[in-house]
Amino acid sequence: MSSLLVGAYRPAETLLHGLPAGAKLLALLVAGPLVAVVRGWQSALLALGVAVVLLALARTPGRDLVRALRWLLLLVLVLGGWLTRQEGWPRAVETVGDLVALVLLATVVTTTTPVDAMLDVVERALEPPSRLLRRLPGHRLRIDPERVALAFSLVLRTIPATIGLAEETRDAARARGLERDVRARLTPFAIRVVADAQATGEALHARGVGDD
Repeated sequence: MSSLLVGAYRPAETLLHGLPAGAKLLALLVAGPLVAVVRGWQSALLALGVAVVLLALARTPGRDLVRALRWLLLLVLVLGGWLTRQEGWPRAVETVGDLVALVLLATVVTTTTPVDAMLDVVERALEPPSRLLRRLPGHRLRIDPERVALAFSLVLRTIPATIGLAEETRDAARARGLERDVRARLTPFAIRVVADAQATGEALHARGVGDD
């Protein structure tokens, strides 16, 4: 799976790129439960159509999107076939349509919004409850907005980095004619993932994160 689905911001001058990050995240937050609650294959196709239109407005490259979605498309084909057999095509279209629509809507947000802007929104959104908890007498529960934002940033960085390591390891095994050797792919991949995690931890420790 390409990193396109997990936070690869693509600069462009479109209406969606110009919208505030908070508005886009709030819209995605509302769309998720709404798509899940509204039942019926018609609503699933409507949500899917809206997502496709938004992707077009965001000028997301179709070739990159198809390459990023190829494993998801394989999964939804299997899931759709199984649901059609078990519960009929309307249920299959509803489930698969809702799933793909939500993935595409999330892709619209991540490709049109810089990561820093999203992290700023998360930090600002957590500040009011953090202040409220600090005012409660004898409170033990607290929220550190900066640390939560840091956790989000680490997740957003780690997922595409891990995908990149998997692709590099696969290419290296293929270059040696070992693309079918599971050990030749998994062993160096696991070592590189652990090394990357250790390097990230050392970098955070060097900056004093987690010392208090």
